[in-house]
Amino acid sequence: MDNKKDNLIIQLTFQFALDIITFTELLESQKKYNLARQLFNSGTSIGANVREAQGAESKSDFIHKLKIAYKEAEESQYWLELCLNSKNYPNPEKLSDDVVSILKVLGKIISSSKN
Repeated sequence: MDNKKDNLIIQLTFQFALDIITFTELLESQKKYNLARQLFNSGTSIGANVREAQGAESKSDFIHKLKIAYKEAEESQYWLELCLNSKNYPNPEKLSDDVVSILKVLGKIISSSKN
């Protein structure tokens, strides 16, 4: 898609990546480097894969790239759940809600693209 501003999933994943950067900086300031690194990698990768899908060479390539984004979102959800359920970690409740929304949108795009 040429107009990225009108593309919901691009908007959602870009804002999510920005929020992940802020949250992982907070984790790093609390010396929680390992989880911060894992979450940074998976959380920012979602949008990168969605963006890459926009230039897909075929429908199957588009779906494949979105499936990778979906997997990265699931991994991000896991790291956020660890933060939610671990002592002495900041609460990422908004990020957890956001990643659920992203998973729903990606799931619908993938499902409708297969048809």
